[in-house]
Amino acid sequence: MFKLTSLNLNGIRSATSKGLEAWLAKERPDCICVQEVKAQAPDVAGKFESLAGLKGHFHFAQKKGYSGVAVYTRHEPSDVVVGFGDAEFDDEGRYVELRFDTPAVKRSILSIYFPSGSSGEDRQQAKFRFLDRIYPHLMALKAQRDFVVCSDVNIAHKEADLKNWKSNQKNSGFLPEERAWMTKFLSEGGMVDVYRQLYPDTTDACYTWWSNRGQAYAKNVGWRLDYHLATPAIAGQARSVSIYKDEKFSDHAPVTVAYEHLV
Repeated sequence: MFKLTSLNLNGIRSATSKGLEAWLAKERPDCICVQEVKAQAPDVAGKFESLAGLKGHFHFAQKKGYSGVAVYTRHEPSDVVVGFGDAEFDDEGRYVELRFDTPAVKRSILSIYFPSGSSGEDRQQAKFRFLDRIYPHLMALKAQRDFVVCSDVNIAHKEADLKNWKSNQKNSGFLPEERAWMTKFLSEGGMVDVYRQLYPDTTDACYTWWSNRGQAYAKNVGWRLDYHLATPAIAGQARSVSIYKDEKFSDHAPVTVAYEHLV
């Protein structure tokens, strides 16, 4: 089995101070994709290049203490792609792709951090631009290789994916346009939401993010924002999925999928 985890760290320094590395050493995933590293290369040097024996590959934001993604892996990639060729969003450190190619197969693991639009209209418009630009990139990639995207997508796709869906229909993360993008990505785009493939009907158990306000975590008033989105060949290898909530490394929970074969 190949264990692949996705986690929004809400800051690598913060998450590691809360026991992330000990958990990784115990769980022993083959690979963990992280988002919101909130650090730059000098902050990582000598401290976070590897975690629990997993080697990190990073895409840092230009702005200090902002965004940033990484993939930590036990297996040496055949290639690492940093950024997806879009100046606006590559400056924000949102995309890293590890390729594990052999003469027989081409496979990639991607860590992508989709923008949040919750801070205001400017960022919501940036989020829409990102959705418009990442879609054709991933479709072009799909024509060439199989891959799995591990991501804080910052979108709850359906009503089952958040507690208070009725009151959030005009809020970023559950807007009709955002949800329509997810539907298109999974239908026309031919991608698979791996969690929903294995657990089509869960509600309360599916959440991966909780607001820091109003005892949301204690009351499990959550959202499912963190996904494994895979091409059908990789999704077909998924055997189990778990969302770890016994410890809190950030405001998100790690989502781990065991794949029969990935790398």
